[in-house]
Amino acid sequence: MSMQTPGPARPNSGRTDGGRADGGHGPAPRVLDDDTDATAGSIAADADFVGEKNRSFLSRLYTGTGAFHIVDSRRKWYLVTAAILAICIASIGIRGFTFGIDFEGGTQISIPVSEGVTTDAVSQVFTATLGSAPESVQTAGSGSSETVQVRTATLTAVQTEQVSRALAAEFGPALTADEVSSSDVSSTWGREITRKMAIALAVFLVIVFIYIAIRFDREMSVAALAALFFDIIVTAGVYSLVGWEVSPATVIGLLTILGFSLYDTVVVFDKVSENTRAVLQTSRRTYAEQANLAVNQTLMRSINTTVISVLPILALMVIAVWMLGVGTLKDLALIQMVGIIVGTYSSIFLATPLLVTLKERRGDISQHTKRVLDRRARQASGEDLKQSRHVGRRPGDKAGRRTGPDTSMEPTGKRRRSR
Repeated sequence: MSMQTPGPARPNSGRTDGGRADGGHGPAPRVLDDDTDATAGSIAADADFVGEKNRSFLSRLYTGTGAFHIVDSRRKWYLVTAAILAICIASIGIRGFTFGIDFEGGTQISIPVSEGVTTDAVSQVFTATLGSAPESVQTAGSGSSETVQVRTATLTAVQTEQVSRALAAEFGPALTADEVSSSDVSSTWGREITRKMAIALAVFLVIVFIYIAIRFDREMSVAALAALFFDIIVTAGVYSLVGWEVSPATVIGLLTILGFSLYDTVVVFDKVSENTRAVLQTSRRTYAEQANLAVNQTLMRSINTTVISVLPILALMVIAVWMLGVGTLKDLALIQMVGIIVGTYSSIFLATPLLVTLKERRGDISQHTKRVLDRRARQASGEDLKQSRHVGRRPGDKAGRRTGPDTSMEPTGKRRRSR
């Protein structure tokens, strides 16, 4: 059996066996050199990991090294969130919403596009005939199926006939009165649609509340629900600010993006739970720091999910608005576009920071945070912390190795990577 010449020893990763938890593959994480024994090696933990700020922005974003202090800056994000909420609530209270014909009721007149038929010309004919301007005039469809859609308050049969004859007289002989079609939506039906919309939203929120209460602990449930209500208010506020029309498709899209927002929050909270599972058994990192690391580890995933979700919505908007002119598709795409962006913001900059704030009100978390900060203060003052590492060590044990019942809780030195 041939003997192999041993190669050069790999750098010690901080484990007592001199090896790497990941088999020696990949760059070794940077660790704090606090109470370690440099001659014998010691245990390097996730809790000791320090974000590498000397890397580029994209590199830190991709590797999830914890270099973005989102949780540490939570007061700033609270102010930003409060400002956004104040603007949206003020717009909803002052400007209100622009409800479509399906909610308010009314009459819709459809005119096939021919020579001279434009939105401005149709609006002028309508105003001259009835003495009042229509609520909205827009085009729909493309090519031979392109039409001009006029929405207005409910018209009588006589008024509808007057408008049809006036349009035929203005744009004839290419347009006849028989080619002008109209449809009525009663205000009663609109109120029924509004009531069903409110019921659907309430049922959704109740189901979500039950799921979150079972899936997470109390603090996580409160933070997730707060992010969900933020998404609802801000999305509605954007519609109020811009003046986009609210249609049944808008309500369907709203329920869809609320599910997306909840999913994004669940993914981030799962990583927070994983990182903080044994945080109270260590005195190296606080709950807030481990939660911030979880946000960094899932940050690239959240961005990728948002981009992948937005791209088909942009394609839908291009096809719906510029090619087909289908108003329903446009309404559905707009609400999803706004909701996905708002949901990504809330899951990163609101849900986890709020979770940390709620957790730090608990006695065990606050005491642990104080213990970690006190340890760092003693270390910074030059106090020798090695004595505590030798308590309970048997003769012959390797340096940095503890004995006792909590050995299983010792950090492994391997930094988990987000999936």
